[in-house]
This record gives sequence, structure tokens and C-alpha cells, in this order.
Amino acid sequence: MALGGRCGGLHTGAMAFTAPHYIRPYKRKIHKKLIFYKLYNSKKKLYNSKKDGIPSRETTINSSNGRRPIPLIGLGTATRTESGDQVKAAVIEAIKVGYRHFDTASLYGTEKPLGEAIKEALRLGLIKSRAELFITTKLWCNSTEGHLVVPALNQSLRELGLEYVDLYLIHWPLKLNQDDVKSPITKESIAAINIKDVWEGMEKCQNLGLTKSIGVSNFYPRIIEEILSIAKIPPVVNQVEMNPLWQQKKLIDFCKKKDILVTGYSPLGAYNIVWGHNRVMECDVLQDIAMSRGKTVAQVSLRWMYEQGVSFVVKSFNIEWMKQNLDIFDWSLTEEEVIKISCIPQQKHLYLSGTMLKEPHDVLSEIDAGLSY
Repeated sequence: MALGGRCGGLHTGAMAFTAPHYIRPYKRKIHKKLIFYKLYNSKKKLYNSKKDGIPSRETTINSSNGRRPIPLIGLGTATRTESGDQVKAAVIEAIKVGYRHFDTASLYGTEKPLGEAIKEALRLGLIKSRAELFITTKLWCNSTEGHLVVPALNQSLRELGLEYVDLYLIHWPLKLNQDDVKSPITKESIAAINIKDVWEGMEKCQNLGLTKSIGVSNFYPRIIEEILSIAKIPPVVNQVEMNPLWQQKKLIDFCKKKDILVTGYSPLGAYNIVWGHNRVMECDVLQDIAMSRGKTVAQVSLRWMYEQGVSFVVKSFNIEWMKQNLDIFDWSLTEEEVIKISCIPQQKHLYLSGTMLKEPHDVLSEIDAGLSY
């Protein structure tokens, strides 16, 4: 059973039921008598296990210590406007309200304030040990060479003030021939990645105990298959752009078959951030559902993400929004609401071509095409 690709019909086996009201599902009431089956997207078995009927806030991934838990909601720290002190203060507040997963990267410049916040949280007794937190950071493209991977992670650990991270990701599947992460990117500095060489460096990081798990970010099936063909330690996470307006259904299905957890970034479209967009927060479908349920648009979007069986990182340094974004576990979307969301026109937002480099480049074009899967 699957939903019709254009939301024009619902298909079960050889039978098809046309539902003209789905053409504008957020404007008309769907005839419930047609919905006599279990909707795949909302009722399928999730990664997210339940304990005593209570939805879990974590799942597990492979690590050097066997299966380890990873909180499904993480706080993102990518920013171009907040200072280090603001990041530090926000992380401390996030720990107070219940966040335990924090996502950073060498590119973001937030590893140091995140580490300072962890140290302060320990001093204040907000957490008893560093082991209570799940910390993700990423290898930037100027270090995607086998012999540079371990030194890059060691530098990140120095910035964080930690002995290890829980998850280390390759940020993008490309090589930048530049010394500094903030250096201007030129056409000549961009090159194809030697993924076998780089992945061996990632495996060395895990074998040395510098990270518990390794994975990728912004990777697509062809290059993931290339890693799997040579990996001694397979990637456990693929962090990609994902939200109700870019649902990534094919990529999620691919990754699940490979035991790779998808982590969605920009689940709210990176609202009010320079590289983001407002389309998620201004989507009529999501606004109507939020109004009818007494929820925020953010809560509806994040609950939908949760029901897809993925984890996600959401960036907000507003304390009230932080709390609201955690409040998605004691309710669920109806089958009718999930159908409406599945019918939202899809549009990928983040393209390297035109963002990383204004002029065309074959390497960037290949990545953009792969991530449009």
C-alpha cells in the first residue's frame, strides 16, 4: 500500500480509490469513510522504540561500544549572528530544559563555546558527567584527506575541551584545497573527494577512541554505496536537509535498508537564518494543522519528523521555543493530517551551486544532483 505520488489517489494492492478532495486537502474535509486502512507514513514501525507505551526520545546506533543511544532531538549550533557567549548561554539553558544532544562543526565556530557550556553545566550540577550528553561535530572539507582526518578531529576536541565526541561526520562529500575554513572558496580550490582515503581516516578516529561513532552529512546513495563497499566500520548516520517541504522519502528508505539513521537538519527551514528560508513556517498546510490542534507550526513540523523515524537537530536559542520544540512526544498527528502533509509540494532549498560558488562547477553539480534524489 502506498500513497499516490500526486496525492490524487490512494492505492491498496490492485485497488485504487480516487479522492478528489486531496487535491486541496488543507481546504476541504477528507471523507473519513475512505480512510479504512492504516496509513503507511504515520503507522509504520519507527526506529523510535516505545517503553510501556510511551514514545521514546532516543534510538540507538552502532558504536565502538556496541549499540549506543542517540537522543532524537538535538540542538543545532550553526550561527552567523550570535556570539560565543550567546551560544554558551543558550546551550546551558538548553541543558536545563532537557536537551542532551548538541550538534556543532568546525565550520560553525561554535565548538569552543559548546565545550565551555558543557564544563559550566558540570560545575553547576546540571549534569553529573559528560557521558550524559551526545556531542556531534563534523570534518570540514579542507581536511578531507586521509592523513588530515585525525588531526582535524584532535583540533575539534581541543576546541570542545573533550576527550571524545559521540559522533563524527564528514560534512560534505568534497575536497577544498584551502588552509583555513573561513578562506574564500574559489573554483580552483574545489576538488572531488577520495572517499576511500578519507573513510580510512574516519575509521582510524573511531579505533583511536576519539569518537564513538562515525557517519556522513549531505551524502547521497551512490557515494554511500561506495563507502559501504570498502568500509570496515560502516557509517551510522547521514545528516541531510529535511522538513515537510523536502521530505526525503527515497533517501530515508535507502538509509534504513543500510542501517543508517537519517538526521534531518533545517527541520523548520532554518527560519530567520541567512542561509535558510521561511517556507516551512509560512506553509498554509502546517499553519492550518497547528491552529486546529493548538500547537505551533514548529511543533507540527517536528512531530512529523519524529513520525518518519528519523532524528533531527533544530536550532533555536530562544528559551520558550526550546521548550516548545521538545513538547512533541505526548500527542500524534492524525492519519488525515499526515496525508495533508504528504501532499505538500516538494522543494529542496540548499544547493552548493550558487551558494558555495557562484559559477558552475562539475563537483558541486554532481553533489546537488545526488542530493535531489
